[in-house]
Amino acid sequence: MNGAESLVRTLVAGGVDVCFTNPGTSEMHFVAALDKVPGMRCVLGLFEGVVTGAADGYFRMKGTPASTLLHLGPGLANGLANLHNAKKAHSGIVNIVGQHATYHIGYNAPLTSDIEGLARPMSSWVRTSPDAKSVASDGAAAIAAAKSAPPQIATLILPADTAWNEADSVAEVPADTQRPSYSPQAVETAARVLHGDAAQTLLLVTGSALTAQGLALAERIAGKTGCTVMGQTYHPRMARGRGRFSINRIPYVIEQALPILQKFRHIVLVEANDPVAFFAYPNKPSMLKPEGCEVHRMTSWGENSVAALEALATALHATAADVKPQALQELVKPTGALNHTTIAQAIACAIPDNAIMVDESVTTGRGFFPPTAAARPHDWLQNMGGSIGFSTPVATGAAVACPDRKVICMVGDGSAMYTIQSLWTQAREGLNVVTIVFANRIYQILRGEFDGVGAGEPGKRAQDMLKIDRPTLGFVDLARGMGVPGVAVTTADEFNKALADAVAEPGPRLIEVQM
Repeated sequence: MNGAESLVRTLVAGGVDVCFTNPGTSEMHFVAALDKVPGMRCVLGLFEGVVTGAADGYFRMKGTPASTLLHLGPGLANGLANLHNAKKAHSGIVNIVGQHATYHIGYNAPLTSDIEGLARPMSSWVRTSPDAKSVASDGAAAIAAAKSAPPQIATLILPADTAWNEADSVAEVPADTQRPSYSPQAVETAARVLHGDAAQTLLLVTGSALTAQGLALAERIAGKTGCTVMGQTYHPRMARGRGRFSINRIPYVIEQALPILQKFRHIVLVEANDPVAFFAYPNKPSMLKPEGCEVHRMTSWGENSVAALEALATALHATAADVKPQALQELVKPTGALNHTTIAQAIACAIPDNAIMVDESVTTGRGFFPPTAAARPHDWLQNMGGSIGFSTPVATGAAVACPDRKVICMVGDGSAMYTIQSLWTQAREGLNVVTIVFANRIYQILRGEFDGVGAGEPGKRAQDMLKIDRPTLGFVDLARGMGVPGVAVTTADEFNKALADAVAEPGPRLIEVQM
């Protein structure tokens, strides 16, 4: 076999059996190997940002890495924004990036670039295979890195001659790294803090603490001690819906976050980070916790937060009997005009059992959490890195990972245009994704930020850089052109019907919410 075939066989044997791909000339032997080796599902994306974002969504729902196939430095560069988001979410991905043949690199052909230099900021593991006989072992090392605790983005660069030259083996992937448990001393410290001053203590959680099991333990601890449990502003994945402990998140807007956090004298971090502002603003603090607030880390990312929360609950003698009922908003289908409230109500009523909600609604979606707490049980995925164009690829990868679950993607019109090609992949693969586009006709988040940084009143040129009209984007037409049926709605009643129809039908659908 050649190097490319040894790599594909190593990937499949190592449990990496999905490849999101956008190949070029230097990857053709890898493409040929995909024909020869059974067991690898290949999903084509028309833009590399779709490819890398789909791999992120796949990992978030499957818990195991997919591979990507990218063309040289420019192909990798096109996918870096969503690799940034994936890195912030601690998603495991194996990137395979083609390179010129080793003897060709020195000629400085048009596509020659420093691929390792491009890869390193968004990858925790980077390697270039030196020859065909090294490719399989390098691939096995990349898989091990992607599966480590915490998971990592691994980028393997494959010169063309290492792909076409003869190789002699398939490499065995090292055993999965055992997930670190937790520090008993850190749990003891958290218990001591909660015994002493629970009313002024915040349990700030993310990661595995946001599984249904983790949230149930946090609910017992809050019920027993009276502490507050909150989440960061954004999370890779959160179990939500009726029957699950509903927690608030730290607001994005500094003026809203500061008074909420002002009362706390202790923050116990469960995989979370210190609460900081998303951006710097003139005359506003970067750190959102109050002065003098003590921070205690109970678990770091990759540690077993569920076990740590269980140990904390035991130390506090917190049981299911300590849980206090939560008051949830009643689910009522809205009527009349579309606004942020009626949109949230309609979505809350439409969420089917076990749905996957991918949220890049940015401005429109800031009020979605209270009503959807009473919806049917679901998972909620958010953008950890802030680079827009996140949601439609992540929804695509989540649907590949969980074909039996309905995926609902919520996205603003500006963000949607970054990776609109995701719709084509969804149509080609027959994925069960409902894409809801909020047509604000403006980068609404940036209009708010313009005021937030004190830039004054925007004039005509500034407004032109914030608005996305002239011409108006037609998302139903864009979707139809890529094989996805779509409908535009202008009232809450129309939105209710469109959601019900889209959720009931298999395959991809798009709803343009004209606001």
